[in-house]
Amino acid sequence: MATETQPDRTGLPEGVAPAGAVSMEELALAARNHGMPLEGLRYDLTPVGLHYLLIHFDIPHLDETAWALSVRGRVRRSLELTLEQVWSRPAVTLPVTMECAGNGRARLDPRPISQPWLHEAVGTAEWTGTPLAPILDEAGVLDDAVEVVFTGHDRGVQGDVEHHYERSLTVDEARRDDVLLAYAVNGQPLPPQHGYPLRLLVPGWYGMTHVKWLRAVTVVAEPFTGYQQVDSYRLRQSKEEPGDPVTRIRVRALMVPPGIPDFLTRRRVLTAGECLLEGRAWSGTAPVTQVEVSTDAGATWRPAELGQPLGRHAWAPWSYRWTAVPGDHVLCCRASDADGNTQPVDQPWNVEGMANNMVQRLPVRVDPPRR
Repeated sequence: MATETQPDRTGLPEGVAPAGAVSMEELALAARNHGMPLEGLRYDLTPVGLHYLLIHFDIPHLDETAWALSVRGRVRRSLELTLEQVWSRPAVTLPVTMECAGNGRARLDPRPISQPWLHEAVGTAEWTGTPLAPILDEAGVLDDAVEVVFTGHDRGVQGDVEHHYERSLTVDEARRDDVLLAYAVNGQPLPPQHGYPLRLLVPGWYGMTHVKWLRAVTVVAEPFTGYQQVDSYRLRQSKEEPGDPVTRIRVRALMVPPGIPDFLTRRRVLTAGECLLEGRAWSGTAPVTQVEVSTDAGATWRPAELGQPLGRHAWAPWSYRWTAVPGDHVLCCRASDADGNTQPVDQPWNVEGMANNMVQRLPVRVDPPRR
């Protein structure tokens, strides 16, 4: 229920609220950002209008004729690249599954106060751009360099700190051959909300890494300590802890909700009989090796049929045939990857609700066949 003031958090740590209590500020965030409706899991490639979107500050209004990317810092020579110069470089197109680091935080109890994602902060698209590594080579990274900082044109205040949105990668991570400066998505120029005219693409990492509206790439000799790097996107039990950084996407499977929904509650209703359960699974650390399905709230698990992923960094389809019998059921799915990681049934809590990959629970009501 939305209220005009922050919900009562008596006895709870700062920055969290009881499950289910959403403030007007969070409602405004939810109206500004959007997730992918889970029926969108049926698409191999998520249509751009359905792809999840999180914008920290305002969408910059940029003129491509006046825009340029600065490459500077601990390099032998600085570069200033126009958009035409970026376009003229070798192009690569990759299907990539991108997921917000806060996906699922609204399911935690107590609930961390921020964008109240359920399960929908994900999407898979084909991104086209030019590899970053050759540009770094052209600039000539100096031997004392340790990180590369990516600065966007978007600017605002978070945690009482005014700043441009910035994130960094180690030099080795930035030199990966699949790290792109992307200017197109699903065969079309980037729309303004997705980082026009140029954004960073780091396959396998949570969405906070893919800096939009790029203005500068800066090579530095010391670890970057900007707000979005050291004060946010950390796994910790209290705000006082430094915590561990959020990095790669944890293994996850999601299910297309079967049947039809109730408008307000979204509770699913279907008719008894054969039912094809289907969805997608992905991991940013290793290939998905198994998806399991439960039709009894996780009491028992059965293997689903796992298809081929769309690409090295993209989700794989899965399906399971279920004979639905009348009654109330809770459907679940979970994935495992080649590194031995399996989704947890219950999520370990952290203060920002980050890297939450707990098992999806989908209540359904199965009605008897109509006569």
